[in-house]
Amino acid sequence: MQELNEGTDENKAAMEAKPGILAREYPGGVVAIDSGMIRREMAACFLLECGEELAIIETGNRASAERILTVAKKRGWKETQISQVIVTHVHLDHAGGAGLLIQQCPNARLVVHPRGVRHMIDPSRLEASARKVYGDQAFDAMYGTLVPVPEERTLIMEDEDTLDVGDRRLEFMDSPGHARHHFCVWDEQTRGWFTGDTFGVSYRDLDTADGPFIFPTTTPIQFDPEALITSIERLMKKSPDYMYLTHFGRVGDVRRLADQMIDSVRCFRDIGEKNRDSANRTEAIRHDMLTWLKRSTRAHGVGLPEAGLEELLTGDVSLNTQGIEFWLDQKKPGG
Repeated sequence: MQELNEGTDENKAAMEAKPGILAREYPGGVVAIDSGMIRREMAACFLLECGEELAIIETGNRASAERILTVAKKRGWKETQISQVIVTHVHLDHAGGAGLLIQQCPNARLVVHPRGVRHMIDPSRLEASARKVYGDQAFDAMYGTLVPVPEERTLIMEDEDTLDVGDRRLEFMDSPGHARHHFCVWDEQTRGWFTGDTFGVSYRDLDTADGPFIFPTTTPIQFDPEALITSIERLMKKSPDYMYLTHFGRVGDVRRLADQMIDSVRCFRDIGEKNRDSANRTEAIRHDMLTWLKRSTRAHGVGLPEAGLEELLTGDVSLNTQGIEFWLDQKKPGG
């Protein structure tokens, strides 16, 4: 199996760890594992190989834990060598499997943002909030039972803190905008950021000869467009070569994508403002966002059939619309 990486002629081997588990290996000891959530390559969990230690960045949902450990074992790692389980924020497509992984990895700590740690120790409020967003049936299908993380096995990382993992030093950056409990993780060895949702969504299905296509994720409930733009600009101060996106995998051509992200955040903000007083605000925002995304992807050269393109985008558009509406409801008119 081959992948076309970052829309260039650089091909990397993808591997099947076992039927149904796709992983993409990048230079520098980074492996993106398909979490298995919802559809192929919707969300990634990363292995970061650090000499004699292994870090996991992002955990997917409960079912993703087995997939992560399967790939790790295929690459010769033992559960006892996993020293850090890092979640960029506590939204459940990123952190839903954290408690189970901590249970199964006896030497691992959960590394988490200071605003998110309490939700990992006691996930009951997190679960209740997610059930409101997804509904009980969808929540149960995607996430199952959330496993609490013992407080003594958590490690909080503040802005600009560093953490040595084996032969790597990781640096953490507070990155509000998508969520206030979000950080990004800098890996100097590969000159890349693990960006969670701060640097948006770039599905490999949307890659063309012009490279990746990217757009923001404005899911409920803490979307803040100005804070998100500031976070993107802070990421770029490192002059990164790569971004490792949870949705999905590694992308290069970072300056172009950063500019596209900032423009798109402003566009989503303007769509919300334009439809603030619409009689059917939800549908109006959803329609305008989907229309903009379809037009933009077509301009980028995406050739998916219309039905396939809509299917790919609809889930994000629905959640993004909810996030825009939360933001509008909390924002003062004219503010």
